[in-house]
Amino acid sequence: MVHTFDLKNKVVLLTGGYGHLGKAIAESLLYHQASLYILGRDEAKFSKTFKAMDVDKSKLHFVNCDISLSENLNIAFQDVFDKEGRIDVLINNAFYSKGQSPETMTDDEWNYCIDGTLSSVFRSIKAIIPFYKKAQQGKIINVSSMYGVVAPQFEIYDDFPQFLNPPHYGAAKAGVIQLTKYYASYLGQYGVKVNTVTPGPFPSDLIQETSGFVKALESNTCLNRIGKPEDLAGAFIFLASDASNFITGQNIIVDGGWTIK
Repeated sequence: MVHTFDLKNKVVLLTGGYGHLGKAIAESLLYHQASLYILGRDEAKFSKTFKAMDVDKSKLHFVNCDISLSENLNIAFQDVFDKEGRIDVLINNAFYSKGQSPETMTDDEWNYCIDGTLSSVFRSIKAIIPFYKKAQQGKIINVSSMYGVVAPQFEIYDDFPQFLNPPHYGAAKAGVIQLTKYYASYLGQYGVKVNTVTPGPFPSDLIQETSGFVKALESNTCLNRIGKPEDLAGAFIFLASDASNFITGQNIIVDGGWTIK
């Protein structure tokens, strides 16, 4: 019998695990009994985020890791493997970016986001391959964006230019979807599944303080609301669990219908 959504005994690595969406993903993974390792650079922020959460802290761990450095990723993955003897799932959720203007963006800003949003995923995948090839199994879940699938509707941002989605972010997130397909094809021979989760409108708590912008986002979904972090978590549980063992190279879009309109 397949214990469909049971993550007990599965070791999961999660980058970007204490942000707006990351903490909801982490909480759900722990609820489903995964042994969870949060990879990040700010242990104080990690501790503050999870201190008040009603989760099994014995299965929650922090690993210092900088996704901009391949050597850091190599060391972090090896540390977890040495402790657990296995790594079952890698979730690439972290990114970094700067710059916004489609017209005055500098080359440095462009390159910084491409590195932090696309190249960092490549580095992470490259670092996990030796472990997965040896085990002849493993799962990789990448995170894209609706703006890696469709172009922004710029009229939404006319009254809220501070929230304008920048060109390098969408380009990088589109690259993540293609990178997923590439490695799903390349690593399938080793029993490794690679998929993407693509969130739609999930504005942070700070952005939600601007009610007019939230209403503009809501009106562009089929469900007439923005996403809540817990709306996203289920896709990660599904892809991390045995329920998805014959699924690879796919992009699961969680956007309330935004990209079909």
